[in-house]
Amino acid sequence: KGESIMVTLVGVRGNFVDALKELVELEFDTVEAYEAAIDRLKDPEYKITLGQFRDDHKRHISELTSLLIKHDVQPPLGHSMGKHWVTIGKVVIANLNGGDKAILLAIKVNKIDTNTTYARMKERSDAWNDARDIIECGLQDEQRHQKWLEAH
Repeated sequence: KGESIMVTLVGVRGNFVDALKELVELEFDTVEAYEAAIDRLKDPEYKITLGQFRDDHKRHISELTSLLIKHDVQPPLGHSMGKHWVTIGKVVIANLNGGDKAILLAIKVNKIDTNTTYARMKERSDAWNDARDIIECGLQDEQRHQKWLEAH
């Protein structure tokens, strides 16, 4: 539980640059969680939808990385080791305990973290002006993903 709390603190600590770099790391973690889920799902429609969601997260990484580079900030090149195993672990554990529905539930739990992070990033007063639309688009994607997961 302690590490899950750490994930949900992304976006509130430090300055905007540090928070944005943590968001990129969280996005890398999320892509890996989706890949772990897709590999374990049996329902082909779930695999397709989660593949589309994973691709949204890859786009987020690309957009956020480009933004950091534009501001002369070295972007993260991968996930954070501390949060990585929490994100992937939820999916692996779900696979051991209950099939597709449990895997979707694990992704849904991860989605709470990403939704919370994007909402917090949107509210930051120190956000760069050219980051606001990217963050808003990311939040909308996260809300759409969450809505689908709740329905399934």
